[in-house]
Amino acid sequence: MDIKPSRLVGDKNERGRRRVNNMVCSYWLRGRCNRNPCRFNTPKRSSASNQSHRNNREGTLYSDQKGEWDSTNLRCSSSPTRAGSSSGNGITQKVIGERVCKYWLHGNCVEADKCQYLHSWFKGHGVFKLAELNGHIKAISGIVLPSGSEKLYTASRDGYIRVWDCHTGQCDGVVNLGGEIGSLISAGPWLFAGIKDVVKAWNIESCTDLSLDGPVGQIYAMVVNNDMLFAGAQNGTIYAWKANKGNNAFEPATTLEGHNGAVVSLTVGDGRLYSGSMDNTIRVWDLDTLQCIHTLKEHASVVMSLVCWGPYLISCSLDQTIKVWFATEAGNLEVTYTRNEEHGVLSLFGMNNSEGKPILLCSCNDNSVRLYELPSFTEKGRIFAKEEVREIQIGPGGLVFTGDGTGQVDVWKWQAEPTH
Repeated sequence: MDIKPSRLVGDKNERGRRRVNNMVCSYWLRGRCNRNPCRFNTPKRSSASNQSHRNNREGTLYSDQKGEWDSTNLRCSSSPTRAGSSSGNGITQKVIGERVCKYWLHGNCVEADKCQYLHSWFKGHGVFKLAELNGHIKAISGIVLPSGSEKLYTASRDGYIRVWDCHTGQCDGVVNLGGEIGSLISAGPWLFAGIKDVVKAWNIESCTDLSLDGPVGQIYAMVVNNDMLFAGAQNGTIYAWKANKGNNAFEPATTLEGHNGAVVSLTVGDGRLYSGSMDNTIRVWDLDTLQCIHTLKEHASVVMSLVCWGPYLISCSLDQTIKVWFATEAGNLEVTYTRNEEHGVLSLFGMNNSEGKPILLCSCNDNSVRLYELPSFTEKGRIFAKEEVREIQIGPGGLVFTGDGTGQVDVWKWQAEPTH
């Protein structure tokens, strides 16, 4: 990508020339003023260091009122001081490069190396971009890499599923579903796509093509547990189908009622189904009886994403929090840790990095994905995108896929952290 040379304008005019207007130049505010002198005010930028300020309590947490959360590999007991917020003597310091330059993202920053914002798709160490997959024209709503397959499947709100060759990065095929796709998942040889009032299913080995009718409204979330497919719909109902291996089909099993808003997130773990909704609640369903056994009301806005990690449930919301839940001896789920963010949280995905350390990928509505090392929630890096990242997926060999609101899918790869 070509970057135009900087034309940083100072606040002094040529000798003998008077400034015509005290108004700040609107082009300078957007980083595009190329007039020297400019008849409008163009304040001189202060110089700034690109060195980031490392949190002096990195890797440690202070206990909150709920105490600790821990497991075999995880232990967390507090909320970290935000990196770069202050120095040891209490004097606030400005961190340069904490935000990516929005003009650079679109290829029109004229400040070049003088820009006080980051000119990179990633901040930190250990991750680099391998490729960009372009073709969708609306937000990505699903990314799947079926086990053993050499094809990557992406879905978009533009109504298309695109099939990508994992070796060349080329698009090998396009499927038009004729309407906005709300969700895409895979399980074994099956691929499931949720659209309005129906779930489309394909067996990529036998080429079977099915339509699972029954849902009302858009399908926003799906998950498979053993031989059951669950789909969360716009009307607040979770629809369930049971696989019939004899005739290679899925038969309606039941519906789970209780939410008062669209179901937008689903996950399974430890014999339970967890559902997050636009009614701000998480419902917990027993997978043996398919009955709701708990309703969790700690979030103040839409529960966007859910992750089961060992004995923990991790949830995120547009209320700008990530919550870690743990089962008490009585069998109830309680919040044992709350991570406060500065932006609404859209999506979560858990994985291990190249060092084998647990990493939580956290997408926020400031168009970035934070990489938190657990259990400390130490930020190890940040991925930037042109628009919000709603979909995250991982692949073999340390691959990470992110899909944003423009329809672009980015391919990332973990690399070993540098030795000191």
